[in-house]
Amino acid sequence: MAGSSHGHTPAAWTGVIIAFIGFCAAGAFMVMAQPAGFWAGMAIVLLGGVVGGIMRMMGLGQKNEHPVHQVGPKSEAHAGN
Repeated sequence: MAGSSHGHTPAAWTGVIIAFIGFCAAGAFMVMAQPAGFWAGMAIVLLGGVVGGIMRMMGLGQKNEHPVHQVGPKSEAHAGN
């Protein structure tokens, strides 16, 4: 998708990094047979989504002004077709 900035925001990067750390921790604790650590890691994964959502609401996410998503009036050159 040329020209897209999907996911290239501070909110997206922060949420994904936190979730990735939680995923790695949960995987390590799963291998070590530590259920409490596994669930703590899963909580961190969910925390990443919450933090990313909060940052998006604070204005650090993608703006809705992306030119691909804008619908404008039809040009007069194509009106006769």
